[in-house]
Amino acid sequence: MEKNGTILCPTDFSECSLNAIEYASRIGEQYGAKLILIHVSNKEDFLKLNPGREDNDYQRDFLKEKLNNLKKTVQAESIFLGLESCEGMILEGDVIEVMLNAIEETDCQLVVMGTEGMNDLRKNIIGSRTSQIVGKSPVDVLVVPRKVFYKKPRKLVFGTDYREEDKIAIQKVVEFAKFFDAEIDIVHASDGKNKLDRPLHQSMVEEITPFVRYDKVNFVLKSFRDNLALGMESYLASAKGDILITLSRQRDFFDKIFNKSLSKKMAYFITKPLWVIKNF
Repeated sequence: MEKNGTILCPTDFSECSLNAIEYASRIGEQYGAKLILIHVSNKEDFLKLNPGREDNDYQRDFLKEKLNNLKKTVQAESIFLGLESCEGMILEGDVIEVMLNAIEETDCQLVVMGTEGMNDLRKNIIGSRTSQIVGKSPVDVLVVPRKVFYKKPRKLVFGTDYREEDKIAIQKVVEFAKFFDAEIDIVHASDGKNKLDRPLHQSMVEEITPFVRYDKVNFVLKSFRDNLALGMESYLASAKGDILITLSRQRDFFDKIFNKSLSKKMAYFITKPLWVIKNF
């Protein structure tokens, strides 16, 4: 993300989306960014917020007041810390379509959103709206889980499978890490069956190092019996990582995280923010 860019943050006023706003605000402070809060009007969500009131005028005024209060809170807490501005927008239509249009129209560089909304009943599973937006978004998406409240990131875990794109993507990660003086663990997880894992890892370290230019970077090769996603789960837990980072082009890893049949073993992924890098 560039300095003075734009961050888009959808909200349905659920706890999960409020946590996402906190992350968006804190990141925006570091980048001097403009933050745009978007609510996509949905009658079902409105009735959950305010049961028993169905008239359209009241609904519109109610939502405006809720969004305006959020905007004022962000402005009061973050403008003096570096956030350029905070705006609010209420739009109507299909949530996914509206969000994708808003990404294009606002020329944003980052979307920050919750893993689930009011209509996602499955606990600890990334909601269908979120997973579709992540999959279709042309810009980076930071997914913030329910019950995860903002704290300054101290360790970022970047999953690599030795792609050329990693050399460019890591520069974006380093820029982010510098704002928070955070460590970066660049991790490759394998099943340990390939005898070339270690020489490939060493070759990758030698190739990526010139692109890093940051002292707090660790290169890690881990072997796990399970697949890459489960291996990263284990590493995140042991290393106490604060944010997991992956490229959406790493399809095996990406698909396992966002698969609808996500197993209970994968629940750890959605108790930590997930930054999906879409472009660099």
